[in-house]
Amino acid sequence: MAYESPLTIADVITDISMNKYVLPAIQREFVWETSQIERLFDSVMQGYPFGAFLFWEFPSEKNNEYVFYTFLQNYHEKKKRHNSKINLAANKNAIAVLDGQQRLTALNIGLTGSYAYKMPHKQWKNDLAFPERKLYLNIVEPAKSETNKYQFSFLTEDEKQNDDKHFWFEVGKILNMSKIGDVMKFWANNIVTSQIYTQEQSDFANDTLSQLYNTIHTQPSISYYKVKSPELDRVLQIFVRVNSGGTVLSYSDLLLSIATAQWKNLDARKEITEFVDYINELGSGFNVNKDFILKAALVLSDFNKIAFKVDNFNKQNMLTIEQNWELIKKSITQAFLLVSSFGFSRDSLTSNNAVIPIAYYLMTIGNPNNFELSTSTVQNRKKIKKWLSLSLLKKTFGGHPDDILKILREIIQENGKKDFPIEKIASRLKGTSKSIIFTQDDIENILDLQCNRTDTLNVLMMLYPSLDFNNKFHIDHIYPKGKFSKKSLEAKGVSSDKISEYVDHVNDIENLQLLAAIPNIEKQDEDFNIWFSKNYVTDEDKTQYRLTNYMPDMNYSYANFLQFLAERRSIIKEALFKELL
Repeated sequence: MAYESPLTIADVITDISMNKYVLPAIQREFVWETSQIERLFDSVMQGYPFGAFLFWEFPSEKNNEYVFYTFLQNYHEKKKRHNSKINLAANKNAIAVLDGQQRLTALNIGLTGSYAYKMPHKQWKNDLAFPERKLYLNIVEPAKSETNKYQFSFLTEDEKQNDDKHFWFEVGKILNMSKIGDVMKFWANNIVTSQIYTQEQSDFANDTLSQLYNTIHTQPSISYYKVKSPELDRVLQIFVRVNSGGTVLSYSDLLLSIATAQWKNLDARKEITEFVDYINELGSGFNVNKDFILKAALVLSDFNKIAFKVDNFNKQNMLTIEQNWELIKKSITQAFLLVSSFGFSRDSLTSNNAVIPIAYYLMTIGNPNNFELSTSTVQNRKKIKKWLSLSLLKKTFGGHPDDILKILREIIQENGKKDFPIEKIASRLKGTSKSIIFTQDDIENILDLQCNRTDTLNVLMMLYPSLDFNNKFHIDHIYPKGKFSKKSLEAKGVSSDKISEYVDHVNDIENLQLLAAIPNIEKQDEDFNIWFSKNYVTDEDKTQYRLTNYMPDMNYSYANFLQFLAERRSIIKEALFKELL
């Protein structure tokens, strides 16, 4: 391993565009957020050292023996998170990056690409929730920060608005300026001739653009070491040693790298990353990652050891997973389709590990088609749903899940092709820290939940077993939260000494119900007593609504809010007793 003369950022970025620099399969994927990229550019501009890089120069005859990927240029949180595989057959001078991929990808995105992340409060399935953003630098004023000197920011085209305190320069355009004179020309045409910037701002713009040019084009800031070895084992050892400090790579990244090298007929990285994306798009969306898929593969392959250790991903195990890959994928897919039909999604499935026993069970009974829809599996589905709800509420998979996964697998094996063995699981785990049996204290704790807790949705789903969760349902505040301000409550005749108590309890589970999306939108902030009378006219309709939604038969005025909570709590408690005890 030899230290080489430093390179300029412009030279490296140019070579990345020509695929001179590539990423080996042992590299993890890009994980930086925009704030980290902005901070990196500020550090580079201020002349701070940003770490040495490690490159692997391998003989060209090895091009086809290893798997390599290109650098990301236009990152999209939903559609473009994975690197593309590259064929290096015609490239005789490729160099693989062993350490520094995150930093080089950040520089590449900032200078030549874009970054699209989901806007808050937008739905994941809405493509418009992911606007393209490019990196800009405000060249007329410094950052108002104790640590950053320069205002770097990823902005959409609409957000890029210049005024008397901002002139947003697209950072990537510095690559097109081949000499300092180009910088001065830009500065003169856009800043000096402007009527809105002061002399101080003009001077700052001159200094900032010049510093950006020098940072990218003239200062050799990419310090690196180069490894020359044809052996993957040697390179892997160096890679693991180098990445043992700082942000430690997850086991899944290293193990996935090993899988890529060991699978014979399939591209493990492509198969697993694409499968992750597929599962996450099912139903209302889930949030699984490579770690989960690899863990599930260990369990479903019936390996005795399922811990995330390199020894468990030996060549024989990886070949077994490859041979069973289609069956593993089908079992996991059917399990998530079933879980989705129960109404669970990324927002309510608090432990993905709880799905692994379901997948193992479905595999054991032969992965019957349409299990989640068939009329012949209704009672069996109820048992699986109850298991899932109980295990999530009891945090059965908290801490280290390996032991509980092995126990559950053993119970399912012994159970054979019978209905899901929830009774046997409950009996086996009784008295342990993983018990799924509820006590009266557990139920009291459930009744203390409020709407900002993920568990609240799980409890409400349990209370509404007849709902078809293929449709969209919202958590609705029965007494509208928007009316619980001091001014509104006083107008409703609530005494001032009770207002604080009202506000404290508006989010209680006793004031929540599941309501179909359209009726919930229509209801909005309408007073419940008015909405109820308008939508449920006959006595029969009113009675049915109260039964379905655990409502006391009373006057739903604001004066009775606390009484309503107390009476509905009793009704819900009784329902939970029947369900859980």
